[in-house]
Amino acid sequence: PCGLWHPKAPCQSTQVDRSEVIKSNLNPVFAKIFTVDYYFEEVQKLRFEVYDSHGQAGVGTHDDDFLGGMECTVGQIVAQKRVTKPLFLKYGKFAGKSTITIISEEISGNNGYVELAFRAKKLDDKDLFSKSDPFLEIYRIDDDRSEQLVYRTEVVKNNLSPIWEPFKVSLNSLCSCEEKRKLRCVVWDYDSRGKHDFIGEFFTTFEEMQKAMGENKVQWDCMNPKYKIKKRNYKNSGVVVLLDLKIHRVYSFLDYIMGGCQIHFTVAIDFTASNGDPRNSCSLHYINPYQPNEYLKALVAVGEICQDYDSDKKFSALGFGARIPPKYEVSHDFAINFNPDNDECEGIQGVVESYQSCLPKIQLYGPTNVAPIISKVARVAADEERTKEASQYFILLILTDGVVTDMADTREAIVRASYLPMSIIIVGVGNADFTDMQILDGDDGVLRSPKGEPVLRDIVQFVPFREFKNASPTALAKCVLAEVPKQVVEYYSYKAFPPRCPRPPPPEPSLSFP
Repeated sequence: PCGLWHPKAPCQSTQVDRSEVIKSNLNPVFAKIFTVDYYFEEVQKLRFEVYDSHGQAGVGTHDDDFLGGMECTVGQIVAQKRVTKPLFLKYGKFAGKSTITIISEEISGNNGYVELAFRAKKLDDKDLFSKSDPFLEIYRIDDDRSEQLVYRTEVVKNNLSPIWEPFKVSLNSLCSCEEKRKLRCVVWDYDSRGKHDFIGEFFTTFEEMQKAMGENKVQWDCMNPKYKIKKRNYKNSGVVVLLDLKIHRVYSFLDYIMGGCQIHFTVAIDFTASNGDPRNSCSLHYINPYQPNEYLKALVAVGEICQDYDSDKKFSALGFGARIPPKYEVSHDFAINFNPDNDECEGIQGVVESYQSCLPKIQLYGPTNVAPIISKVARVAADEERTKEASQYFILLILTDGVVTDMADTREAIVRASYLPMSIIIVGVGNADFTDMQILDGDDGVLRSPKGEPVLRDIVQFVPFREFKNASPTALAKCVLAEVPKQVVEYYSYKAFPPRCPRPPPPEPSLSFP
């Protein structure tokens, strides 16, 4: 087996994944694909280690013989696409003439995969006292005429007409999203010593395979070139049949946006007394005519990004933790424009103006309860969910100066909201200790309700504003909005809601799934 390791520090690394075991082979071609996130701005070191496996324990145990390792970076691999390097034993010694070749492909942006189901009929019998144990390999033929193993089926024992289990492969892996790219399919008779017997092969394309969609089936003669030359009446070494082919489209964030999905932006502002008297220059709510306060900076930074995805440019603006007129009772979900029937403001500037005009009219109080506002937005999102269309997704930006008081209710509300088309961004304003707020951000573990129910999706992103105090506003927006596209796709994929007006497929002959 080959193991992929990610070094975090000198002499320290974490195993990412391992390949399958290929028996009795000094030139193995591994079918396993290692998927690694690529970041241009980082040096991402990787280590590959190869072992001779003797047991079922984890790779690299005392039962396995270390054959060599190699270190490189993700950048080196993607820049060259194909990297061949020597394997090294301990203390930097060459492992003889052993080499390892790593081939890279970008998979993001090609969001489709295909499900294939193969069988064979009347294969040649390669065994003396029993029938063949056939398995099928599919190779993609690249532009340089090299072959890349795409998939290897399981072995079907003692059967000349095997039915292999259906399997899924990405269209990028199968044919580089090019329908006419040639594929080589090879049928082998499995040998436990690794010396598999060649039964036959055939060539095809994904374009030809697609004839198997629906009720149709496609079949190929499985040919042995040597037999074809030597045997006068040779017809084939069996027949391989594609029983079924299903193309699955995995939609991207842009598919939904370009399909008409709107991003509805709601901001919720903390008006608790801990912010300080707005008339005092030390207050977090102090309106400085020459410089916006932290609340305004965060609001504008995030809001200006979201407004491009909302056609009517109207945004809900709510407040919590204040006594409001006329009775000056504490409210945790009031409209800052004081219109209970319509809490929307015209554009981000409208939100800013409503915020500034409401400050003199309210009394900052407490406590810091955010569950009511999460539940309020969730009710609107629930109405949207009932349409069963990908028409509107909700982003709730909560700006607060302290740890929430109703943590149990907030956790419950977030778990409920994770089933709805919404994401929650929490920005901590000021210099308070926000350690407990990290619980709401699922980065360190799965958030659960007080009863132990986990969130369906990680929908909360929390950041303290002070980490971006000296950075540009775009840095804050980039940080807090980075997860939103993934969250949108996760929700609609879970619900199996396609874009309302999916983008048309590109013209033939190339396949592209942006």
